[in-house]
Amino acid sequence: MKQDATRNAAYTVDCEDYVHVVEFNPFDSGDSGNLIAYGGGNYVVVGMCTFQEEEADIEGFRYKTLRTFQHGVRVDGIAWSPETRLDSLPPVIKFCTSAADMKIRLFTSDLQDKNEYKVLEGHSDFINGLVFDPKEGQEIASVSDDHTCRIWNLEGIQTAHFVLHSPGMSVCWHPEETFKLMVAEKNATIRFYDLLTQQAILSLESEQMPLMSAHWCLKNTFKVGAVAGNDWLIWDITRSSYPQDKRPVHMDQACLFRWSTINENLFATTGYPGKIASQFQIHHLGHPQPVLIGSVAVGSGLSWHRALPLCAIGGDHKLLFWVTEM
Repeated sequence: MKQDATRNAAYTVDCEDYVHVVEFNPFDSGDSGNLIAYGGGNYVVVGMCTFQEEEADIEGFRYKTLRTFQHGVRVDGIAWSPETRLDSLPPVIKFCTSAADMKIRLFTSDLQDKNEYKVLEGHSDFINGLVFDPKEGQEIASVSDDHTCRIWNLEGIQTAHFVLHSPGMSVCWHPEETFKLMVAEKNATIRFYDLLTQQAILSLESEQMPLMSAHWCLKNTFKVGAVAGNDWLIWDITRSSYPQDKRPVHMDQACLFRWSTINENLFATTGYPGKIASQFQIHHLGHPQPVLIGSVAVGSGLSWHRALPLCAIGGDHKLLFWVTEM
């Protein structure tokens, strides 16, 4: 891996609006391209992108918008359903959003005539994280500033409800054992819940506040990462409830933490969306310094490509993509 790398985005896509959130589809949708969704002030765009890193006959990068969904209110979060398929007839696009009006919207589309959405209501404050159960896609988990984690079925009925001690910041589902859920709270506690017994089974402490974002490593589920204050923190849950490793990373308070989907030692963090620019960094646990540093005009959102060491971030009227060497 190359050291010291302050560099510009490898690829960009121009957008109509400031991009608040961006998510690659983390599931195999049966097509060689990669679905990506991003949200602006009042719409969600679903597109397809293909990179020269995966298809040699492409010069650089190819992007195509598949559909724009009107949303009517600012999009704060996007989660993809594993039921999304591009190789079925008709195709199925399924995702949910959280919005500034504290509601969840579940969208289903065949990219032609069928474009439906259902509203899930129940949170009384801003929703900071949401995720589909990764196996069947029949449930959605969400966490909010209202000090709750809620589990919903696709009809919008709440099937479970956990009272938290502080705002819920992140929620992750175990990739294999789908009765296990991780919930990170702003007060520096990360808890794991058993959805069968509806009890907490394990907790981690960061001792640093505010905890803004946490993520379960899908390549190695003994690893959990988070950002709190100015630092990133890594736990090995087999060894201690306190972090194994931590490092100061963003001067202006760290905002987001995401593990790479393909390498358990690679992760990315962002600083707070700034007035002029926000810093974005890619880290490798084998390196003392970030392996890539980028600057984004008021950047927000952070998502890793499913099969490449490549990150997407939302910016001012732009999507930006950074590639790192493994």
